[in-house]
Amino acid sequence: MQALLAPIKQFLQCETPDEWIAEAIRPEQLSALLIDHCNCELKAAQTAMFLIRKYAIDKASGELLLNWAKPYEEFVYNKQRSVKDFLAREAKKNELIGELKPKVGVDYGPDLIAKMVRLIKEEFHHFEQVLAIMLARDIPYQNLTAGRYAKGMMKHVRTHEPATLIDKLIVGAFIEARSCERFAKLAPHLDEGLRKFYVSLLRSEARHYQDYLTLAQEISADDIAVRVDHFAKVEAELICEPDREFKFHSGRPA
Repeated sequence: MQALLAPIKQFLQCETPDEWIAEAIRPEQLSALLIDHCNCELKAAQTAMFLIRKYAIDKASGELLLNWAKPYEEFVYNKQRSVKDFLAREAKKNELIGELKPKVGVDYGPDLIAKMVRLIKEEFHHFEQVLAIMLARDIPYQNLTAGRYAKGMMKHVRTHEPATLIDKLIVGAFIEARSCERFAKLAPHLDEGLRKFYVSLLRSEARHYQDYLTLAQEISADDIAVRVDHFAKVEAELICEPDREFKFHSGRPA
């Protein structure tokens, strides 16, 4: 665990405040923690799909991605949803059926597709894992509005290409790195089942942040260090500032 966390702690400019951990491990916050975590896993998959569709593939390939996401989005937006029925569906719901073809002339297309498809598959799997934990603990799934964390990061994304894509990838790296850091800090305070689950997520989350950074540098003609440093400061402020709403990525409890 420490070997995985060392580069992440160096990448992030601050650790999660102890006040957030104290709030997160309160028994009455368990439902809120798991529900938001569940939503975050799905959002991560949807974001990666958006990046592939917008920047790396043609329309026909985009339809393949939409079909992959369909069972998950039907579950989320169906008010008559059944978690048990959804989880019991065949494993093929988390499979990309067909081959995605990179856009002609997009050099980074194949690498972006490969890294993001693997990320999507893992995030969908994590979404189902959290759902199963919630079902076992009689915690109903809920749709949630986004918190200030991701919105606060996205406000700083530049509005011209390829800078927009580069910045979005850097933002993705920070979200994944913060998730990994919080899983590690939360794990020792949770019951055995949740502790083992959160520790099991560390390796994939650590790789996700590295994949995002690798893609950002591959696409950028310049060293991305300046942009990484900028977003590191933004991210640290969001994590340390008072936050009135408790979320998996919220700041210090107000």
